Amino acid sequence: MNVQFSDTESYIFQQIGNAAEQVRVETYLIGGFVRDKILGRPTKDADIVCAGDGIELAKAVAKKFHPVPQVSYFKNFGTAHIRIEPSTQNGFPIHSGEKEPGFDIEFVGARKESYSSHSRKPAVMPGSLEDDQKRRDFTMNALAISLNKDDYGRLVDPFNGLEDISDKIIRTPLDPLQTFSDDPLRMMRAIRFATQLNFSIEEKTLKAISDDADRINIISQERITDELNKIIQAKKPSIGFDLLYRTGLLHIIFPQMVELAGAEYKDGHGHKDNFYHTLQVLDNVAESSDDIWLRWAAVLHDIAKPVTKKFEEGHGWTFHGHEVVGGRMVPKIFARLKLPQNDRMRFVRKLVELHLRPISLTKENITDSAIRRLLFDAGEDFESLMLLCEADITSKNKVKVKKYLENFKMVRERCREVEENDHIRSWQPPITGEKIMEMFELPPSKPVGILKNALKDAILDGEIPNSYEAAHDFLITKAGEMGLKAIKS
Repeated sequence: MNVQFSDTESYIFQQIGNAAEQVRVETYLIGGFVRDKILGRPTKDADIVCAGDGIELAKAVAKKFHPVPQVSYFKNFGTAHIRIEPSTQNGFPIHSGEKEPGFDIEFVGARKESYSSHSRKPAVMPGSLEDDQKRRDFTMNALAISLNKDDYGRLVDPFNGLEDISDKIIRTPLDPLQTFSDDPLRMMRAIRFATQLNFSIEEKTLKAISDDADRINIISQERITDELNKIIQAKKPSIGFDLLYRTGLLHIIFPQMVELAGAEYKDGHGHKDNFYHTLQVLDNVAESSDDIWLRWAAVLHDIAKPVTKKFEEGHGWTFHGHEVVGGRMVPKIFARLKLPQNDRMRFVRKLVELHLRPISLTKENITDSAIRRLLFDAGEDFESLMLLCEADITSKNKVKVKKYLENFKMVRERCREVEENDHIRSWQPPITGEKIMEMFELPPSKPVGILKNALKDAILDGEIPNSYEAAHDFLITKAGEMGLKAIKS
């Protein structure tokens, strides 16, 4: 099979081949670039393996381009990196004025590895191309293309990776138990690739993941979460979470999510399986948004249902307050998974806490005050909240789904009308906490907070207009009730 390169790629690889001939090392393209070219996926970087010194080859390649790109290298690992910026000055086959994206290239000498049982960091020694292909995680990632003069462009495929790509199968080059024991992160990578590419994991390989799941404990949380994020960012993330659950990996890396699984029945009353409901919500969100943090909100929106579940006689199963308890769980889960403890976490927490609010506004006779409070609490994240709420409709009853969506459409319309009048989403109080302290000569204290909150509630509830004069008069009256006297107007 001939892999088709772009003109830019062909030029770069020919220069690499020329440099390899000069330093007299066999050189090959290998790994993800080859796989993605065969799959027709976009590529932005390439891995080069040579039967010799990868750093020496990288330095020789860099001299083929002007200006000469910087060579970053890691002598202990025998790896090097250069970034080539295509330019007509470099002789690239591009038209003047066109902007070609930069191309990242990693160089490494072919090697073989041996692992200890307690670490994924191998002992490395020089090896052949065959040795290097054996140490690859999957057959589709062991494909190599020669850049050598005598057989330039030849595909080297010792493990039938091309056939596995054609059959949409993920399997390991060697025995999967050995492959996963050597580097347990490969179990997460197998599931991540299956999710991204919509491939199946070969039966023996899948069983090895289940059998070796405990080995994931030697992997750092950061590396695990990186793979988890890639699964969440896939077109259909539920594929990955289902595989993580069925192989037992999810029980180790995210036990709170596993607790959502299963449906319990009592006195003829049952509740839905909240694990698979969550996966459906996640897929629904993925259809409408690429925002990874909105997708995390989908993952966590019902996370507290197991701890709030109760059976009420004559009524059935309830999960009262799961949105509030779930919001409190978000920071702890983010900390455990080494996710960012910043505005992204606060965004997810907000959506978990608010995800039931819009549905409560679908009832008749909802006041403008309730609408204003939702707009105020959601702020600039209102649209994300509504996307989550709409994704939360997972009924198989098409009539129900249509009814709920129409209700949410009505909520959106009511919110639009109120927002046009009151501009609540970007609302700031007409009198700040600092002004309140100045008015009543107060230090930062509880009375200041009481007055500030009372003013906010009065405006949101429509008791007073959203104006400085009305706010000022309200504060004078409220302060008087608290025994405070205005010093300055």
